[in-house]
Amino acid sequence: MSNILDQFNQQQLKQNPVVKSGDTVKVHQKIKEGNKERIQIFEGIIIARKHGKGIASTITVRKVIDGVGVERIFPTHSPLIEKIELVSQGKIRRAKLYYLRTTKGKKLKLRKKAFTMAIAPETMETMLAIEEPVKEAVESETKPVVEENKA
Repeated sequence: MSNILDQFNQQQLKQNPVVKSGDTVKVHQKIKEGNKERIQIFEGIIIARKHGKGIASTITVRKVIDGVGVERIFPTHSPLIEKIELVSQGKIRRAKLYYLRTTKGKKLKLRKKAFTMAIAPETMETMLAIEEPVKEAVESETKPVVEENKA
């Protein structure tokens, strides 16, 4: 019986980006109003991630609107969640950032993680292929013209 449930749960899992506490995310949620459906975006800092990585996992996202803190708990694998977009990553040392509820002003901002971009081998080859004709054109223009004296 549990094997069938596990298979069903595996089918329902979504491919969301790996997010942790301190990350700033945009959560795109489907909202149904009457017979119309629209997507509402909630952007904020993740202050908690609970219930592991399975079907029941949730994230708590917090943002401040007009001086009032608003928190929403999103089930990460819900069919109502269209996508979770990672905006930036924060450099933190805690798993739960509940202390952000009482902070104000500049202390609310988290330090950002430094990103380094790796270039894939295919990308590097295409960049080199583009640079070679450019170098040849530049070299042909800058070569001094030397005239020999025919005397």
